[in-house]
Amino acid sequence: MGAQREDSVWIRRFHPMPESRARLVCLPHAGGSASFFFPMSQTLSSSADVLCVQYPGRQDRRQDPLIEDIDEYADAIAAELKPWLDLPLVFFGHSMGAVLAFEVTRRLEEADPEFSALALFASGRRAPSRYRDENVHRRDDDGVVREMKLLSGTDSRVLGNEEILRMAMPAIRGDYKAIENYRSVPGAAVRSPITVLTGDNDPRTSLEEAEAWRSHTTGAFDIRVFPGGHFFLAGQQVPIMSLVTEALSGSRP
Repeated sequence: MGAQREDSVWIRRFHPMPESRARLVCLPHAGGSASFFFPMSQTLSSSADVLCVQYPGRQDRRQDPLIEDIDEYADAIAAELKPWLDLPLVFFGHSMGAVLAFEVTRRLEEADPEFSALALFASGRRAPSRYRDENVHRRDDDGVVREMKLLSGTDSRVLGNEEILRMAMPAIRGDYKAIENYRSVPGAAVRSPITVLTGDNDPRTSLEEAEAWRSHTTGAFDIRVFPGGHFFLAGQQVPIMSLVTEALSGSRP
C-alpha cells in the first residue's frame, strides 16, 4: 500500500492546486531530485496539480535506503500514486525518469483496465527496447562526475555544486546502476499516448533510438526534436511547457 496522500515521502507538491482538472507527475533523471522540476511546477501551477517524485537517498531523503533496480522503483512509485488517481494524469519523465514514467504507467494500466494517462512525455531517453552497454555505475567518483558533466554541458543548473554532487554520490551511482541494468519486458507497451522529446545532439540517445518508443504504445505517438544535448529541455522551456499544457487540457492525443 502507498502512503496517504499528504504524508508520502515520495511526492513533493511545490504549488498545490487540488482544484485542478488534471495532475502532472514529474520523474527526474538519474541522480536528480524533485526540485529539478520546481520551475515546471511553478510555470504550470495554473494548469495542473504538479506532483514531483523524490527518489530516496537525496536531499530530505538522504538517509532513506537506496533503490538500485528500476522494477523496484516503479513498483514503489506506482503504489504511492494510487491515492492520486482521482484526477487524470500526465507523466513527464526525463532520462531515467522517462523509463520510470513508462514502467509506472504500465503498472497502473495492468492494475486497472480502465486507466490510461492523458499523455506520457518521454524526454531525453532511448526507447526501453534499445540497449547500450554502459557501466558508469562501475566507475570511480571522478568518472561518474565526468559523465554528468558530459551530459549537462555548460549548464551549471543541471550539474549543481560539485561538492554537494559528491555527497550524493551513493544515490547517483545507485540510479546509474538501476538504469544501466534495466531490461524491458519483451513487447512491453502501454495504452497511454507517448510523446518523445529528444535533443538533436544528445550523446546518449540517437534519433533512431528515440523513434523506437513508437513500438511501446498502442495509442497515439509523437516525437519532437529540439536543438541541444541531453538536457536540451533547459533551453526549450517555452515550447515544452506549451506541449505539456495542451496535454493537460486534453487537447492533444
